[in-house]
Amino acid sequence: MTSIKAVPQKASLDPEKTFAEFFAGIGLMRMGLELDGWQISYSNDIDADKHNMYRTQFPDADEHFTLGDIHEMDAEAVPEVALATASFPCTDLSLAGERKGLAGKQSSAFWGFMRILEEMGSRRPPLVMLENVAGFLTSNGGEDIKQALLALNALGYAVDMMIVDAERFVPQSRVRLFVVGVFKEDSSTAASETRGFYETPLRPKALSDFVFSHPDIHWNLLDLPALPERSQSLEDIVEDLPSTDEMWWNDHRVSYFLNQVSAKHMEQLSFLMGGDRWSYATAFRRVRKGRSMAELRFDGIAGCLRTPKGGSARQILVKAGKGKVQLRLLSARECARLMGADDFKIDTSLNKALFGFGDAVCVPVIEWISRNCLSPLYEEWRASRQINDESACSLRRTA
Repeated sequence: MTSIKAVPQKASLDPEKTFAEFFAGIGLMRMGLELDGWQISYSNDIDADKHNMYRTQFPDADEHFTLGDIHEMDAEAVPEVALATASFPCTDLSLAGERKGLAGKQSSAFWGFMRILEEMGSRRPPLVMLENVAGFLTSNGGEDIKQALLALNALGYAVDMMIVDAERFVPQSRVRLFVVGVFKEDSSTAASETRGFYETPLRPKALSDFVFSHPDIHWNLLDLPALPERSQSLEDIVEDLPSTDEMWWNDHRVSYFLNQVSAKHMEQLSFLMGGDRWSYATAFRRVRKGRSMAELRFDGIAGCLRTPKGGSARQILVKAGKGKVQLRLLSARECARLMGADDFKIDTSLNKALFGFGDAVCVPVIEWISRNCLSPLYEEWRASRQINDESACSLRRTA
C-alpha cells in the first residue's frame, strides 16, 4: 500500500479573517477554512453526537460552539464576522430523499439561517457560503435554489454558484453545490456579467442554463481556475488491518454478499482475485427489481459517504487478490481520510463516526474554494472598506 500523504499545515490565522459556521457538524468546514488562514468565531449545530466529535477534535469548542436548533437561536449571540457558512441539511433536497425541498422538515433549516442574517442587520457578514447536494439545483424544478438566491439578493448579496466533485481531491465521488454570496452596495441585476458566461467543469450545463435563464438574480460570477488532478487512489487510504481483525466479515457473510453480485461484476472481481497483489474496490447494496443486489465499483475511488440510516447506505470495502476476497465496512479512519481529514481525532463508535463524516464537507474542497474564491473576495471587500473609510475621513476634513 502507498503511504498516506502528508497532512497540510494550517496557515497563520488572520484575526480579522473571521467566520461563523452554521450546521457545523464535526467541524470539517472549519478545518478547510483554517488551512487558508481563517479564524473561527462561532459554531452551531443541533446534533449532540456531532458536537461531541467536534469537541474531541477542537479543544476550544466550548468557547464558541452553541448546541441547539437554529430556529431558536438569537442573532444577537452571533458575533460580527467576515464570513458565515451554512451546510444545511440535504435530506429534503437529495434525490435519495422525498424532494420536499426548502419546505421540508430538515432542509427548511435554511430559512433559520437566513433569519439570523437578516436580524444581524448592519453586523451582517460581507461573505456567505452555502453548501449542499447537487440536487439543490433541481429541487422543485429549480424553484428552491431560485428562492434561496433571491433571498440572499434581498439581503444585499450578489451570488455565484459552482459544483465541485471531491473526486478531484480525494478518492471519493462526492458532488456538492456551493453558493458564494458577497455583499454589494449595488443590488441591481448584473445582466452584463451573464452574457459572457461560459460552461466549465465547475459550472456544468445544468448550472450554466440556470444562470442564463435567471437574469432577475443578481450574479457575481467569478473567473475560477481549473480544479486540480487527484493524486490518490482508494488503496492509499485503506487501513492495514490484520486478517484476524473483527471488522473483517466471516465466511458465511462473505458468501451471502457474493451471491448478491451480478455476473458482470463477479467476473471483474474474479479477475482481481487472480492477481498476485491486493486490489481494492467498494460496494453498496441496492434493491433492484425487488431484489437486494451488491454493486461494486472498480475505478479506484469510493462512492459518496452517507449517513448510515439504512443498510444500503453502508459502504463496503472489497479486498481481493492472491486467490482470496475479504470484505468489511469502511472504517472510521478510512472515512476521515476520504474526507481529507486524515488526522481527525476519533473517539466514538463506528456508527456515530459514519454519521459525522457522512454529513460533512470535504476538507481540501473547502480549502480550494477558500483560496480561489473566498479569500480573494475578502481581500476585495477589505480594500473597498479601507477606500470608503479614507474617503469618509477626507470628506470630514474638507467639511
